This record gives sequence, C-alpha cells and structure tokens, in this order.
Amino acid sequence: MIQTGLVSVTFRKLPPDEIVRLVLQSGLQGIEWGGDVHVPHGDIKRAEEVFQNTLEAGLCVASYGSYYRVGNEANTPEFEQVLETALALHAPTIRVWAGDLGSDRAGADVWRMVIDDSRRIAGLAAEAGIDLAFEYHEQTLTDTSLSACRLLNEIDRANVLCYWQPPVELSRAARLQGLREILPWLSNLHVFNPSGAEPGILAEGVAEWSQYMDIVRNLPGDRFCLLEFVRGDSPLQFLEDAQALKKICSSAKDAGTG
Repeated sequence: MIQTGLVSVTFRKLPPDEIVRLVLQSGLQGIEWGGDVHVPHGDIKRAEEVFQNTLEAGLCVASYGSYYRVGNEANTPEFEQVLETALALHAPTIRVWAGDLGSDRAGADVWRMVIDDSRRIAGLAAEAGIDLAFEYHEQTLTDTSLSACRLLNEIDRANVLCYWQPPVELSRAARLQGLREILPWLSNLHVFNPSGAEPGILAEGVAEWSQYMDIVRNLPGDRFCLLEFVRGDSPLQFLEDAQALKKICSSAKDAGTG
C-alpha cells in the first residue's frame, strides 16, 4: 500500500498542532515527524503529545525523522534516546543518516564504523519492532545508488532499509536507474519536483513522478510518499502540491490493480 504524507521539517517554523491541521486540510494521510524541532530527541512528553494529536486527527505517524549520524563517535543524540522517542511517538520507522562523509571521500575505516554501528542499532530497533531507513542524501554513504546498495548489502539486516528521493544533479534516466537499484531495500519516498535550484511546483512534476511510481507500485509492503520541500515555504503551495501528490499516488494504485 502506498500512502501519502508530509515531512514535518518542511515547515520548521510551524508548531506541531498547525502542521496536523494543515495535513488534515490537505487530505494526506500521515506525517514524518522531525527530531530537531517538532519532536526533539529525548523529549518523551512531547512525543506522546504529538502522537496523540496525530491520532486524534485521524492521521498516521509515518516515521521519525531523526538526526542520528550512524558511525559518528561524537553522536548527539545517542541512538537509545532516539529509539525511546520513536517508541513514544509510535513511529514504525526511524530515519537515520549514513555517516557524515560522501562515499567518494570515505575510507575503509569510515565504512567499517557505519556498518558496525548500523548492525548495533538495527538490533536495538528490531527488539522494539522498528525499522531503520537511511536518508538518501549527499555527503553520506547513501549519496549514490551504487554506494547505498553496497552499504545495505554489507549491513545485511532485514530491518535496515533506505529512503529514496530524486537526486537533483542527475538526469531523469539516471534517477530512474538509481530507484530500480535501491528497490530491494526501499522504504519511504521523499517527494518534490527536482527541477531547478529551488523547489518546483509538484503539479509540474507529475509526469516524472508517474514514471517513478510505475517502478514502485507493485512492490510488496507498505510505504509513504512524503512531501518535502515546498516553494517559498508556503502552506498554500503545500495544499496545491498535496493535490498533485494524491493524483500521483492514486494513479499508481489504479495502474497497479488494473
């Protein structure tokens, strides 16, 4: 099943109750709550409150967007703190970051630290019934599909997955190929129109995203397509983008059952 939602850090300046209101108004289904502002790591009371507000609005907690850098010895916060917060939030997935160096700069020692720490925290998360999913992002070991696949193969844990988002610097053909390569580990998707230097209007990227959904729609399991990046940080633009996202995901569902 493909569900729709919002990444809360799209609107860092808005309080959680305002974000819940916006998502409810948009007709999307869930929220990935960020660990930097809206549900800070270790703030269990806030996590419980945000979960309750999300639930009462009829929405889902899609995931917990943490800022845990796997393999970083100076990590703040500690993963145990992140996990406790995710449990209070009832998040099925914790998003983490694959270190803090790009794959073209990371030596064997960095790879080993990220792999070892990933296995450690994967065990803790598995005991709690939670998945881990790497951010698919530059300046980490998941900055390319080739590097991400290597990392996930070497970690080799069933509850360690990876997000995907279209790398702005690549062609559409390269983006499509990268998505195909990451499919065995695909968790949620961060959705935005990747055209240009600033966030594009998603309605103008429906055709491109329909190609991505053609690849994703028949995968087993559940995942969220989560809106991230809105032009001008505008709630009104978000509401427009939400309609485009629902169109994208609805078309994928219809095609998948046809």
